[in-house]
Amino acid sequence: MADTLSGKVAIITGGNSGIGEGIGRAFAAEGAKVILMARREQQGRAVAARIQEEGGTATFIACDVSAVASVDAAVAAAAKTYGAVDILINNAGGGGGGTFPDESTEQFNRIVHLNLMGTFYMSRAVWPHLISAGGGAVVNMSSLAAQRGFSPRMLDEFGVASCSYYAAKAGVDALTRFMAGVGGKHNIRVNGIRPGQIMTPGATRGTINDADGGHHVFESMFDFAQIVKGPGYPEDVANLALFLASEQSRFINGETVNIDGGVAAKL
Repeated sequence: MADTLSGKVAIITGGNSGIGEGIGRAFAAEGAKVILMARREQQGRAVAARIQEEGGTATFIACDVSAVASVDAAVAAAAKTYGAVDILINNAGGGGGGTFPDESTEQFNRIVHLNLMGTFYMSRAVWPHLISAGGGAVVNMSSLAAQRGFSPRMLDEFGVASCSYYAAKAGVDALTRFMAGVGGKHNIRVNGIRPGQIMTPGATRGTINDADGGHHVFESMFDFAQIVKGPGYPEDVANLALFLASEQSRFINGETVNIDGGVAAKL
């Protein structure tokens, strides 16, 4: 165990699997006291137990980031658990099927609420604790969908995420820049991450433990556009989140970094 985050308290939403689990394990290995939040309590507690077995410090608190009351209660409990909050990783989110103009109003609102409003609710609740700590770091999970377009041929051959997901993650990018500006005088840095083809349970056909490793839902599109061969994994994103949350990135603020195997075009 190293000590890059020694003494720091980190909240990680969506910490029950995939990227959130990877970040939690990486942060704990670097000395952070980790608070995992997610709706799926059984999975979240299992991840916390694994981190403890690996020698780290972790606690699970149930939280639905799309519900204000749940967020406020969970953050209050988190602040009491270890006495402070230094880092917030806004990782919880998800997409849906369908495309414009066929996506339903209900799904559009649900996806935007989960990804964008959830990031806002969590950041708003944690913000006073970061100020009280004398500063800190926030990392918001965006997506390549926030900045990439597509041609009709790409849509027909590869498929894309829902328009609600595109809109929500673009909003996360803008919120990241805004929060960075507000946080500057409080020594709070806010940056973002745009993952591409990352093998997680929510983005994988089959299971990651299949003999062939499973397949990303947009594997063919990424194979067409990526420079680096093959998919990324939660550990790859966790390494970037660790860098952005630590003092190693002290001179980086208001940025959103792509981790996508070098997708070369914005189409």
